[in-house]
Formats: sequence, structure tokens, C-alpha cells
Amino acid sequence: MAKKIHRIDGHEDGVRIESRILEERIQAAVRSGARKLEIDAMGQHGIGGRLWISKEEPISVTITGSPGQRVGSKGFPGTTIEVMGPVSDDVGWLNAGSEIVVHGNASNGACNAMAQGKVFIAGNIGSRGMTMTKTNPRFEAPELWILGSVGDYFAEFMAGGTAVVCGHEAQNPSNVLGYRPCVGMVGGRIFVRGPIDGFSQTDAVMEPIDDATWEWLTANLAEYLKKIKRIRLLKRLTKREEWQLIRAKTPFEKKGKTRRAMGDFRTNVWDAELGKGGMIGDLTDLDRSPIPLVVHGDLRRSVPVWENRKYMAPCQASCPTGIPVQQRWQLVRDGLMDEAMDLALAYTPFPATVCGYLCPNLCMEGCTRPTRQGMAPVDITKLGREGYKSKAPKLPELSGKRVAVIGGGPAGLSVAWQIRMKGHEAVVYDTAETLGGKITSSIPNTRVPKDVVEAEVKRAAEVLPHIHLQQELKTEEFEALKDEYDYIVLACGAQKPRVIPVPGHERIYPALTFLKDAKKGKAKIGKKVVIIGAGNVGCDVATVAASVGAEDITLIDIQEPASFGKERKEAEAVGAKFKWPCFTKEVTDKGVELQSGELLEADTVIMSIGDAPDVDFLPSNIALDRGHVVVNDDYQTTDSRIFAIGDIVRPGLLTHAIGHGRRAAEVIDDLFNNRRPLSDTRDMIDYARMTLEYFDPRVIEFSDANQCGSECSSCGSCRDCYICDTVCPQAAIIRKELPDGGFERVVDADKCIACGFCANSCPCGIWDMKTPAPLE
Repeated sequence: MAKKIHRIDGHEDGVRIESRILEERIQAAVRSGARKLEIDAMGQHGIGGRLWISKEEPISVTITGSPGQRVGSKGFPGTTIEVMGPVSDDVGWLNAGSEIVVHGNASNGACNAMAQGKVFIAGNIGSRGMTMTKTNPRFEAPELWILGSVGDYFAEFMAGGTAVVCGHEAQNPSNVLGYRPCVGMVGGRIFVRGPIDGFSQTDAVMEPIDDATWEWLTANLAEYLKKIKRIRLLKRLTKREEWQLIRAKTPFEKKGKTRRAMGDFRTNVWDAELGKGGMIGDLTDLDRSPIPLVVHGDLRRSVPVWENRKYMAPCQASCPTGIPVQQRWQLVRDGLMDEAMDLALAYTPFPATVCGYLCPNLCMEGCTRPTRQGMAPVDITKLGREGYKSKAPKLPELSGKRVAVIGGGPAGLSVAWQIRMKGHEAVVYDTAETLGGKITSSIPNTRVPKDVVEAEVKRAAEVLPHIHLQQELKTEEFEALKDEYDYIVLACGAQKPRVIPVPGHERIYPALTFLKDAKKGKAKIGKKVVIIGAGNVGCDVATVAASVGAEDITLIDIQEPASFGKERKEAEAVGAKFKWPCFTKEVTDKGVELQSGELLEADTVIMSIGDAPDVDFLPSNIALDRGHVVVNDDYQTTDSRIFAIGDIVRPGLLTHAIGHGRRAAEVIDDLFNNRRPLSDTRDMIDYARMTLEYFDPRVIEFSDANQCGSECSSCGSCRDCYICDTVCPQAAIIRKELPDGGFERVVDADKCIACGFCANSCPCGIWDMKTPAPLE
């Protein structure tokens, strides 16, 4: 019974889909049992390659449409690919055994670095075909068959296999091998029919075709012509006198057979003519005994150095909060899921709310994986979203030192949390009715589940029992706090909505006010809404507006909107439209009139161009810059006993505010203990140091935290995977237990040969090859 053909389109509604998506669909079809595929291509790359199945389950792939580059790239034995037209560059690139039939011309780079398999071209090919091919004697040599002619630099650095150039209807009938063929050729052979304009005599030689070789050529020529449906040409192409054979020269043919041994040269030329040791032989007693080719100990020109945790992982370096993400994944790999959850609490009171839901996940943007082969970053949300289940940490005894924190939002709770974790009392003051700032008052419940926020705010309140809500401070009260506390931290954010002073601005509904009203169930808007400002907050406004009855939502901006990520997608999902550049002239009872004269009709106009800090209560000795508090690198204001963090310093993400709080708390603790404030000054590890070949590049989604942990490269921190121990050919690497329960790896210099296998194979980038210090 014939197998059913599985058809896959390279486009949807006339729009080309990405090569990666098409590859995923092909792989999924094969995994589900499809063995006969038809692909309607639209320029996608790599079609038909990497279908790694057994030879007992052969796969045939027919490609219609227009395939992109590298058809059959990394093809596997048992795969047959038939292209019903021409192909682009690098067909058969790194082919490892597939058979590829092309019913048309091929562009440049055909069969680049091919190691196995056969490629049949029913036309001509471009330049640099059959370059850098190779042959493993345990497998059949690769083959390239061309009906017409080839382009320039054919067989450059060819190291194995067979090429057959038939010269039929050649693109250049006077020279079917193109310009400068066979340069650097070190292996393989080329059958060619038709005139040629020379080849690299340094690297190749022409030889007669013997009977056994001619028999092989004619038998396989018939098979080739059947594949491309041109068998009628067999009689025309099997005239023996029209064919020539070029093969690579052997090393002896290139260099000659006579070579003087180094020992013979030293004895009969150097020592005999210049004296023992040459011209300075009588001036030195230098040991002239032969140095072995493979050296150990002090003779090594480079030595492996184990640099565990010397550098910061890219994920940690990208996180404003400084969470050591790779250490959390190590705990997951060790089966310590609860410990992985609790580790985040040392850095943030909101591991689920922020890391799991609200943060754009800068750690994932910094992840090493996407920098190589386009791999998906390890998904921290799989771990982050479970953080609300963690219990409040055990707290140290109080030191007697006290810090007042003005603001109960993410920044304020972060710094207060960290100060209490270090053993000092933190008292929070806030003007709001509830703790949590914008997280609880204005961020929509669609962005983060209500029970998650409530659980994390409740946990923060357990750690910080001294919280004063609905406390509006004036200058007098603030001065009183300075007398009562050792330090004060300003973390009151930006709560004053900015409004453009255009005519009719009194009709405008501020975004922050709208979001707060909506969360309380008090927001009233019409069917048509115009939002001035199309950033991420504006997108939140659009999503919430749709949930309370808006049907026609337009976001306008003076430039291309800066919104991105989940917020932008959710706004688009509710039908919000984006329009720019738009310059507001007036807000009327009909809507927004633009300077261009266009009227955008609206029942409600909401402005979302940011918020400003309320700094009226601050004393005059605290410097401001355009309404924001000026701080140094340690978040100290111009009054050394007052710190400022979060949006009151500069607008940023929630995770920036939390990071500010953690740093300010570290500085305050150092000052309490008469230490000079220090920070983690480690450089980020170079992306190039990690070896990611151990990880499957096709993994683009993660099922759970355990899979995430297994796919993390643990950049800069040893996974203790034993790869370096295993690959060391001299068994020179020893794992040594440390008294504190840790471990380190040391190198036996007497065994080490400085091969660099440890550094080149380490997935974490721990090993580095360095020049040793000069001997005394």
C-alpha cells in the first residue's frame, strides 16, 4: 500500500512563513510517522535536511515552488530530496548521506563540505561547487553529477569524493570547468567531458581512464540520467574519447620523495659545519637534548585554568535585580526545587509577580543560547511564576538601627525587605490605601493573577510589620523623620500624571487614574477611546478599556510607538489601532483634533505620556534635575543620610526599582557596619566561551522547570558534568572535594599536555587556556 503524501505549505494566506517554522512542521510530521512529504516552498532555507531516521524508514521529500539556500543541508542516509526546479546556494551543504535530485540549475556552493550522499543536477551550477568535500573510508564517498558545466573555483580545497561534469548544453561551452578549478585540491577525482581552460597543476593531475574506471562511469551515468529523466542522452554521453579524468596529487607528487631528516641535517650540516651547537656552541652549556613533541609541566606554552564563578553569567549580568539565575537552575538540576524558589527571595520580595509575569525578562534577553544557532532562551517564567508559594524567610535579630522608607511600592518594599533581611528595622510610609504601589493599584489583573499579587504582598507584610498607610508627608513631618531614623529612603515613585497643556486638556482622563479606577470597578468610558501615548502603559490602558466596554480604540504617538512584548500583543489582540506621527492640537467634546486638521472622534480621551514624582515635601538641600532626585552611584542624595530609588530617580522597569532597592540596602548595611560600600565588580563572561553543541537547537519551548534546568548552560558556574574529566586524553584533571562541602578541579601539570580539550568542550566556559607566568 502506497504511503500517504503529507503536504506542507511554505506560506499562509500568501505570506511566507519563517524557515524555522517550516522546519518545525517538517520535523513534527516526520515524528508523527510521515515518510513521504511534499513541500510548497517560498524561499525557506535548509529544506529536507536533518531528518535523522533509520535507513529502514526512508523519507522522500519533493520540493515545489522556490526553495531557499542549503536544500538538504546536513542530509541523512535514507533521505531522498527531489527539487522540481532550480535551487539556490549551497545545495547539499554538509550533506551526510542524503540523495538530492535537482531538475534545473543550482547556484553557488553546491555540495560545500559534503561528506556522504549523492547530488544530481539536471543543469549547470555556479561558482565554488564541490569545495572542501571530504571522505571517510568507512563510508561511501560523496558524489556530485552535473549535466552542464560549473562556475569558477570548482573543487577548491576538495578533499574527497567524485564529481562528474557532463558538459551537455554548458553555460560556457568553451570551458566547462570555469576559472581556476582544483586550487588546493588534496583528494578526490573529477570526470569531465568537454573543453577546459586548464586547472591547478600544483594540486591536481590528469590521468587516463582505465577499463574498470570507465565501467564505473558508464554504469553510474545511466543511473544518473534516469534520476533526472534524461536517459535518452546516454548514447551521446558515453563516447569514451570525450571524457577526461583529473585527480588530486599525492603529497609525494607535490613535494617529491626526497626529504632530509632533521637529525641528519643537524649531524651532517649544522654540527659539522658550524660546530656543536652552531656558531655559539662554544659559548653555552645549554641542554641540547631533544624536547619531546608533546610537552608537560613547565614546557607547556599554555595551561588550563579553572575559573569557576570568576565571571558573571549573562543572565545575571542582564538582571537589574542581580538574581543569579544560573544558580537557581543548578538547584533545579540537583532536585532542590524549594531551594531554587527561596533563593530568589534573597534578591526580591516579588519573585512571581515581577519575574514570572511583569518583567520583560531581561535575563532571557541576555541568555547565551539565542546568540548561537538561534536557540530559545531558558524560560525563567517556568520557575518565577511558582515563587508566590515560597514562605517568608527566617529573619535575623534586630540590630537597633532604623530606616524609614517613604513609599510602599516595588522599590520601597524591595529596600525595606533587604534592610530587614540584614538585621535592621525598616518602617514603611505610604499615602495609598493598600501596600504594593502600582502593582496592586493600577496594573491590570490580566497581566498577573490577583491571588499571586495578594500572596506576595501578604508575605512582604509578614517580614515588614511596621507599615503606615495613608500617611501624607509634608516638609515638617519629613524633617521629624530625619531625627527619628538613622537613614531615610525615598521610594515614592512617580504618581503625578503628565498632561500636555493643549486646549481642552481638562477633558483628558490621566492613564494612571483610569487604571486605578478600573481596578476598583469605577471607570466609565464610552465606546470610542483615543489614547495619547502608545507606550506599554498606553497598551495596558487599551486592554483595560476594552474590558470595560470600549469598542473602537486608537493609540496615537508623535513617533513610532515604543511599546513591545506582551503589552503590545494584548492591545493588538483587543483590536486597538496604532497611529503615528500625530501631534495633538486640541481636545474637544468630539475627540482629538490633530495639527494636521484630522479629527479623531472619541467619547473618552486618555493621556498616557508618563508620570512625574511628587517632590514638594522634600527640603531644599536635596538636589533635583527636571523634577527627579539627583543621586550618586550608591543612590545617596545630596543629603548623605537620605537615599532615593526607583521612578523618583529615573523612570524604569519594576525590576530596575527592585534592583535599586537591593543596592541601597547593601550600602546602608555597609555604613551601619563601618564598611566601605562594595559591589559585585565581576565582568560578564564572554559568550564565545560556552559550548552549546550539547543542547538541541530545535527546543524552542520548555515544558517545565526541570527541562529548563537541563537546557541551561550554567555560564560561568561549573555544572559538575565531568565532561572535562572525561575528554582529557591524559586524565590530568582531578575533582577535589573542599572542606566547606564544595569542590574544585585541579590540573596535574606533569600529565597535562595543553591540548585545550577541556576548554573547548566545557558547556559552562569554566576552563580557559592561558600563558603561564615566566619562570624565575
